[in-house]
Amino acid sequence: MLIKQELITKVKDYFGLNIYETKVWLALLSKGIASAGEVATLSGVPRSRTYDVLESLEKKGFAIIKIGKPVKYIGVKPRMIIEKLKKNVMKSASEKIEGLSKIRQTNEFAKLEELYKGGIVPAKRENISASLKGKSNISNQIREILQNAEKEVIICTDAKDISSKLRLFLQTFTRLKQSKIKIKGALSGNENLINDLSKKLGVKFKKINVEAKFFIVDKKEILFYVSKNTDEEEIAIWLNSPFFAESFSNLFEKAMKAE
Repeated sequence: MLIKQELITKVKDYFGLNIYETKVWLALLSKGIASAGEVATLSGVPRSRTYDVLESLEKKGFAIIKIGKPVKYIGVKPRMIIEKLKKNVMKSASEKIEGLSKIRQTNEFAKLEELYKGGIVPAKRENISASLKGKSNISNQIREILQNAEKEVIICTDAKDISSKLRLFLQTFTRLKQSKIKIKGALSGNENLINDLSKKLGVKFKKINVEAKFFIVDKKEILFYVSKNTDEEEIAIWLNSPFFAESFSNLFEKAMKAE
């Protein structure tokens, strides 16, 4: 069986198999139905190991045994494997999320909160500024400051950024509207996408032609990006500074009136 090593390596990584399992599964896919001996010949896996590998693949759902004698094996379709793996990942993620939620009900978590709120030198929010790196870290901080809003949030970013974080904003905006918090938004980018986002999120976004990305909460906190959307790691700065945040808010208001 002439299969390039590059394909073997990538399939191995994609599906979480070892090298023997990958070669045997590829052999089964190419043959359709094969005995252990035929699989050994096609895959180049030692015959003494083939039986163990086939048994392992069967347990993982990559192969099934054909009824009858001699015993033969059938390779499971790649599409079926993908669907099964997706379900496994979703189930695993769901279990982990449930486990993390339960942590909040433990005594240990309560102690962690006590340490944060009443440490030797408690951190005051008004004294905090931070540099954030990476989409995940920045998204988490955006969610945190928006959820803490009491009166108003100002959002200025590009439509693609909002669209890529649509789930985050759907949940957050629902909470903001329920709490009667005023939302002001301006987006750069495709006008059709901006209109679509306005409908989905229930917020009237104004189109702007400025490539700026920042979030202001209650004119007290501001998170602004210092890097563009590129292949490089995203970087943002979060400041809990009423003076700076209010100054930015005033500039935003003037820019909106000038548009």
